Amino acid sequence: MFRKMNWYVFEVVSVAVLLAACNGAQKDATEAALDATQTAITAVQGEAAKYVPDQLKETQDAMQSARNALAKGDYEGALNGAQNAANMAKELATAAAAKKGELRKDRVSYSETFPKSLEEAKRRLDAYSHGARLPEGLEKEMLPDARVQYDQLKQGWSDASASFQRGNLADATKKAAELKEGMAKLAELLGMKT
Repeated sequence: MFRKMNWYVFEVVSVAVLLAACNGAQKDATEAALDATQTAITAVQGEAAKYVPDQLKETQDAMQSARNALAKGDYEGALNGAQNAANMAKELATAAAAKKGELRKDRVSYSETFPKSLEEAKRRLDAYSHGARLPEGLEKEMLPDARVQYDQLKQGWSDASASFQRGNLADATKKAAELKEGMAKLAELLGMKT
């Protein structure tokens, strides 16, 4: 009986050790998967923060959920969460690159048209200031305000160009879009065709 009990205890302890070893290996494997996923997220985080911050937040939230599952001992949930976050990190890299390309394209478009519009506005302001016939809706008293608008647009374009040079495409494109609206108003006032 004692011998039978020893074997029984030995078997129970052996199974417990085996399960603990498996759980230890499963925990280590899950932690490794989470670390690899975090490395993938960190690799794209800089670009993603600039171009797709909302998508980055969703990816980081998915990663945190996976870490929370691990903390609760839910290894399967943590592994599934790590896989989900890893897939999101891949999509994040692709989305950031696409948005960056889109912003570059927008920037090129603005660079081709906006300086020309500024030049035309300046030419017209100078001509109107020297007695050229004013377009309908523009009074001579309005010219100083129009000149101020022009100066603000010119400075805004300089700021947007500086943002672009610093690599802040999102900020530069946002500023350029706002300037485009301002230029449309000034162009209408000055009788420019847009």
